[in-house]
Amino acid sequence: MSPLSSPISLSQASLDALHHLREKREVNTVTLCYADVAGVLVPEVEGNLTHDELVQTLPPDEPRLVVHELSFASPEGMRRNAQLLIFWMPPDAGAQEEAYTAGYTVLKEHLPDVHVHLTARRTDQLEYRRLVALAG
Repeated sequence: MSPLSSPISLSQASLDALHHLREKREVNTVTLCYADVAGVLVPEVEGNLTHDELVQTLPPDEPRLVVHELSFASPEGMRRNAQLLIFWMPPDAGAQEEAYTAGYTVLKEHLPDVHVHLTARRTDQLEYRRLVALAG
């Protein structure tokens, strides 16, 4: 099924969660997955997660779409934040890749000010220093 014949949408709860991520300090991570309704992304996690907690919430055999506010220090010691859009696509989740790829495209369009996009198939690809280097 092509993404064009099956439009992808963000549920109202997803839109609310993404708004909270932008507006509230207590939310730095939103993890989205598909609902029972085909083609509708819903929030699975909305919270203030450390880097380690973020990695631990990702299922080993199912894809997820994650928007995460990464906090880090610049080489000069200044505190910085950068929003990341992460497409979590573990190797065992291959059958769902097309649907999540379409959702990833929708999120990139919905979040034009998020400039760091990455696809991760293994947790080591989400290592903190690598994310800082991408955001830096």
